[in-house]
Amino acid sequence: MEIDEDVKAFLVDSYETLNQLESDLVELEQHPTNPELMQRIYRSLHTLKGNSGFLGLDILQSVAHAGENLLTCLEEGLIILTPQITSILLQVIDAIKQILSCLEETGEEGDNNYDSLKESLSSTISSKQTEKTQTEVSSPPENSSSQLEQAENSPQKSMIGDTQQTVSEQLLPGETEQLSNIPETSSMSPSSGDLWEDISTISATSNISDSYIRVDVQLLNKLMNLVGELVLCRNQILEFTNQQTDTVFADTSQRLDLVTTELQEGVMKTRMQPIRTIWSKFPRVVRDLSVSLDKEINLEMEGEETELDKTLIEAISAPLTHLVRNCVDHGIELSDIRTAKGKPPIGRLWLRAFHESGYVNVEVGDDGAGIDVEKIKAKALQRHIITNEQASRLTPNEALNLIFIPGFSTAQQVTNVSGRGVGMDVVRTNIEKISGTIDISSQVNRGTTFKLKIPLTLAIIPTLIITTNGDRYALPQVSLLELVRLEGEDAKKGVEMVHGAPVHRLRGHLLPLIYLRDALQLEANLAYRYPLATPWLEGSNLKGQNHNLDILNIVVLQAANQSFGLVVDAINDTQEIVVKPLGKQLKGISCFAGATIMGDGRVALILDVQGLAETVHVISEETDSQITATQAESQETANELEMLLLFSGPDNRRMAITRSRVARLEEFPITSVERIGNQKVIQYREQILPLIYLSELLGRNELSSQRENFSELSTIQVVVVAMDEDNLVGFVVEQILDIVEQEIKIKGAATEKGIDYAAVIQERVTEILDVEEVIKMANLKFLSNFKTKLSEKQVTVSV
Repeated sequence: MEIDEDVKAFLVDSYETLNQLESDLVELEQHPTNPELMQRIYRSLHTLKGNSGFLGLDILQSVAHAGENLLTCLEEGLIILTPQITSILLQVIDAIKQILSCLEETGEEGDNNYDSLKESLSSTISSKQTEKTQTEVSSPPENSSSQLEQAENSPQKSMIGDTQQTVSEQLLPGETEQLSNIPETSSMSPSSGDLWEDISTISATSNISDSYIRVDVQLLNKLMNLVGELVLCRNQILEFTNQQTDTVFADTSQRLDLVTTELQEGVMKTRMQPIRTIWSKFPRVVRDLSVSLDKEINLEMEGEETELDKTLIEAISAPLTHLVRNCVDHGIELSDIRTAKGKPPIGRLWLRAFHESGYVNVEVGDDGAGIDVEKIKAKALQRHIITNEQASRLTPNEALNLIFIPGFSTAQQVTNVSGRGVGMDVVRTNIEKISGTIDISSQVNRGTTFKLKIPLTLAIIPTLIITTNGDRYALPQVSLLELVRLEGEDAKKGVEMVHGAPVHRLRGHLLPLIYLRDALQLEANLAYRYPLATPWLEGSNLKGQNHNLDILNIVVLQAANQSFGLVVDAINDTQEIVVKPLGKQLKGISCFAGATIMGDGRVALILDVQGLAETVHVISEETDSQITATQAESQETANELEMLLLFSGPDNRRMAITRSRVARLEEFPITSVERIGNQKVIQYREQILPLIYLSELLGRNELSSQRENFSELSTIQVVVVAMDEDNLVGFVVEQILDIVEQEIKIKGAATEKGIDYAAVIQERVTEILDVEEVIKMANLKFLSNFKTKLSEKQVTVSV
């Protein structure tokens, strides 16, 4: 029958304990004065009793408890060990074995209560207890010490009969008579014959412990390293096979590839442990915290059997503990607050683990208050972590990720649980150290979920092999999003410059580009080709020499929830590689995570995507001093420069709006647009936002050729404009282009209503909107009373 994993582990451990107990009891009979041996026997039986009580095995617990009582008397010196006592203790061991065997076969302890055995143990204790006063007044024979020494050195001391004689000679006066009152082994239990018969049957059959052995972790690590070397040899042979025409050799190589893969998977499984090994402590953690915080919380765990490498299990233990404590302290509200919000008074905290695409996904979530993005921004502004300009441009996901900044905390007061701002940055750091990622999703009053993505093992990882400047590099697939290849005219026009930085427009989003050759500061290899769209080759003699230069390979990666494109010379293949540590000369370079040996015997460096992104400042950890300096610099140039939001208007006209008037940039599903009379509106941040379609006011009453099929669009891009603190309006544009900051030197007069003036921005004529005039043209006279009047109108979904 199928046995529960906890019971299976208990059986394996118990059989091993019982085997050791048998050996120790026999040894104790020969050396009854050994205190360390007595302590070891007592602790083993006590542990066995405690484990059985934890699993609800009452019969086993009672038998072990009875045996423990007898051992207590022996340890305290109230009873002197005799062969008869040793025999009854061995009977306790045999009875426990019988219970374990029945538990393994049926899942139950059986019907035998072993009452006769427990009575024998009790009668032995009562008949052999020695009063301490009698011990004090009785004087032992003068030659007892010499007789004891002779007994220990006697060559026949291993014989039970001689041992009994030796022990009897050491008895205090009056104890010899009491010894005769001990029940004989054969008469201790009416069913002793049946018990020995059952034990003989159990000994003849194998038990669950025969299926397990204990192996030193260091031995497993050595075996894993050897398998890694075998994988390298396999890769080299496969590389050599591709250059051969011998079919027999090719078949043998394929067979080697298959066997090596199966061996690799088998050895990796020996290091795997279920995630419940660290989850098992969370019920106690949640219980203690909920009591101290006066909260009611129900913990749910799903996927406890999901397995991870042992080293990864140890690495994620502390981060998971911190996330659970955060959910209990910050996330889930008090019962009365939850009831007032219409929630169940008992909060819900869940842990979920599952395998997906070769990785382990772990989710920690709650149904609590959620994370208020605006409070996060306000706290970041208060601590000068971001500027007002940066705060207005942050997306909700970017704002949520501010909690990972060292020292950041939204707690109102510091407690013994949290509030010091220490922890979330360590969580992310520890997860990224094992090539994992962490993501947050949160809704106010709905709850928060942390999603961790972790590789199964760090020893052998799947990678993408790329080439730059003639050298090969490996990119971990955990950070890989997609591959983009541009050819011909697309390659020439695929790279744009924004603030002097190369970007690629990928499905309407600007993707920052990193040229790997620049990031690693490699010198140009004249013998190797380069992509055409490589800025550092502008004007170089290399450019245009090869017809293959009109190819652009972009590897789209993700680091800390920020995606970027890595421009490489060639994308080779995917391959499982063995990670080797870097030498001390390269350990300080954040761009590299390790090295591996390729099939041709050459070394390839493994790129650290997170470190690479930080090196080129795609993501950065700015200090307060750097931010202060940036703010000061911005203040000095504020009078000279003007910041504008550029967008594509009707009829492909290039338009802009003053950045100070823009509250947010949003993208909404087209199905979320509704109507109030003739006015199109959308629900936005607990208010109703009126929409103004610039294509209807300033164009030909239709979208340009790029977006003519408006009914087929799935989303609309909206510039949210602030009229004052209370009133917002949304300008629907065709495409948001960029945010620029420059000095406007050339201005021209407006050609129609709604346009303030024309200017040359980024060397192109751009029309600057007159926001107030556009709103008048849209006839939004009721804007100031918009909120109160909306409730009086009937809202219908637009088609």
